[in-house]
This record gives sequence, C-alpha cells and structure tokens, in this order.
Amino acid sequence: MHGSSAESLARLTDRVVAAVEGGADGAELGTGLFGASAVLTTQPGLRRALTDPSTEAAARTGLAETVFGKHLSGAAVTVVAEAAGLRWVASADLADALEQLGVLAIVRAADREGAGDRVEEELFAFGRTVTENHELRSAMSDPARSVADKQALVRGLLEGKAHPSTVALVEQAATGGHLTVTSAIDTFVALAAKARNRLVALVRVAQPLDADEEKRLAAALSAQYDRTVHLNTVVDPSVLGGVHVSVGDEVIDGTVSSRLDEAGRRLAG
Repeated sequence: MHGSSAESLARLTDRVVAAVEGGADGAELGTGLFGASAVLTTQPGLRRALTDPSTEAAARTGLAETVFGKHLSGAAVTVVAEAAGLRWVASADLADALEQLGVLAIVRAADREGAGDRVEEELFAFGRTVTENHELRSAMSDPARSVADKQALVRGLLEGKAHPSTVALVEQAATGGHLTVTSAIDTFVALAAKARNRLVALVRVAQPLDADEEKRLAAALSAQYDRTVHLNTVVDPSVLGGVHVSVGDEVIDGTVSSRLDEAGRRLAG
C-alpha cells in the first residue's frame, strides 16, 4: 500500500497490536476482521461508502458501527469503525487492510502463547503440501467448489493436527481473495514474520540440513541482516549440492547447479 493507505494501515496495526497485548482475544478479533474484509470485498457499494473522502469521517465510522456492530466482537467493531474513518487511496485497500490486520491479530495471539514458530512452520508446510500434491491443489483451486467446501476440506486435513491459528489462517487463504491458495499462504507467512519482527529465508538444498547446519545458517543470516531470520527449507534435488537462499528479493546462490550453469555459459562464450 502507498500514501494515505499505508499511513492508515500503520495506525491500525498499532491499534491491533495494543488490543492483543492488552488482553483482547486475538483469534476472535482476527476472524472478525476477516469477516468484515469478506463483506467489503463482495459489496463494493458499502466499501465505497466507507471510504468516500467527501463524507465526514464521523459519518463513515457510524455507518461501519451500524453495519457490523451486531455481528462482530467489540474489539473488531472498534478496529473496523476506526478504519472507516481513515483515508484510503483506493476503496479496495480497506478490505485488503482488514485481512492483513486479521492475520496480525491471529499471529500475535499465537505468539503470546508461545506458538508463533509452530504456526509459521505449519503454514509453510501446508503451502508446500498444496504445491506438491496435484489432487489437493486441484481441489483447492476448483471454481466449482464453494468457499465453505474448501474450508471444510482444510478443517478435515488440519483440525486436531495443526494449531487452531494455523487452521484459521489456511481457511482464510481458501476464500479466494488471492490468485491461488499458495500465494495467499506465502503472503500470510510473510505477514506473520513481519508481525514477529523477523525475516523469512527460503532455503533450497539437495539434502535436508541437520540441526547444527540449520542453526549455523540461521545465525549467519541473522548477523548479515541484523534481524532474527527464520528458515523455511525445501529439499530440491535439482540444486545438486550447496545452498540457495532467498530473503525477500535478495538471492544467495551457492548451489552446484548454478556453478555448473555458469561454467557452461563461459564455455559457450
């Protein structure tokens, strides 16, 4: 987001963090914000009314309270109403921001109970499962299946096995608000890391790293970026050997395959 939308999101981020740290039920707050985001996504008229800069902020806030007051928790209504009173570059930014804030609330709540690492790892693992399992990927992307059906599939796969926060986030990923379920999960993984003031490194290796290797690599990356770095590791035989690391837009490629490719280019030249 840019301009006034980014400023509004930053202000609301502080509000959500303060609410969760102050004892609000983060899971309830997060699912409420997801619900409000879904309503605004499907009702462009309401979305435009809540973001119309020609309408007084107090009127927009009052409209949000009227629409959502009987359906969401008090904490969620407070956030949605405040969001309606702020300025947004595009009306769609409001719905997007509420989804991001929902992820933030759920992740911060999980982190408060010591489950932050678990949720991040489970999100990443489920995303990899969808990517690698053709049948599951088809089921999650099938336009003939309703959102409720896809969410029921998620619950059947994850309930009792994954943390409730993970289930809630994957259910949200299945709503179709992103290009694919895996792109939604990737976005949520990045938001989770940001919420916990960490960076995520995608590590590709030919063979699994042992615990000491992971610890050394994480320490080296954390020192390089001056922030805690969490490793998401993918075993990819095509790298042949070495390590390929992606941190945001930066790539550190120390794989055998890349060196062979470079050697081949030099020989061809």
